[in-house]
Amino acid sequence: MLLKDKVVIVSGIGPGLGQELAFAAGREGARVVLAARTQSFLDGIEAKLRERDVETLAMSTDIADRAQCKALVDAAVAKFGGVDVLINSAYTPGRFALFEDSDLDDWRKTMDVNLFGSLNLSQEVVPHMKKRGGGSIVMVNSMVQKKPIDYQSGYATSKGALSAAAKMLAKELGRYKIRVNSVFMGWMWGPPVEGFVNGSAKSRGMTPEQVVSEITEAIPLGFIPDDADCANAAMFFASDMSRVITGAGLDVNGGEFMPPA
Repeated sequence: MLLKDKVVIVSGIGPGLGQELAFAAGREGARVVLAARTQSFLDGIEAKLRERDVETLAMSTDIADRAQCKALVDAAVAKFGGVDVLINSAYTPGRFALFEDSDLDDWRKTMDVNLFGSLNLSQEVVPHMKKRGGGSIVMVNSMVQKKPIDYQSGYATSKGALSAAAKMLAKELGRYKIRVNSVFMGWMWGPPVEGFVNGSAKSRGMTPEQVVSEITEAIPLGFIPDDADCANAAMFFASDMSRVITGAGLDVNGGEFMPPA
């Protein structure tokens, strides 16, 4: 087990990647702290983890609120004795609009979650990771900041800022053996993307299979990666398998985006 007895906080528990990150951490032996804004959904995921004999703590948390972040981390430390890993998965897409039509106040709200919310949690866990002699912070990022897509400029900008922040944190926190790495997710098959595919097919008079075919034309592996498989990339950075890696970014998109050599 890659994360045996480690205490792992996962933010952004939802019906897609968020829950798969929690399931993967539990499978790898972690004690899992679940954070999201909807307590009822958290309770459902917590129940599934407990059926698998995973020790858990579920706590409704708005990461844009620093006091709630502190309460979450304090509760994790009180129950499990410390924090070893933080996976910053919580996000908001903001409003989809072309830049010329965008409301920059919405950009600021997006930044409050995607950038400052992740930094709120990161800052709260640092003292506890220092006491443990190290730790791992994993930023869940997006391919969209590397491969721009219309209507997502606010979201992409927030993720670009998070990418830069991750490198700065890696530089500063390395002296404490705290690693900071990023995973850049592309298309991921799960409830959110399935909903998009079905909705797009209906509005365009196509079949879902035709929409999927359009998407996969740009993916060398020929299929949309499953969100559970994508979660495994975060487990690598969370675990000691990557103990000598920090400040790195891993593209998890089936080859759709390949950085220049």
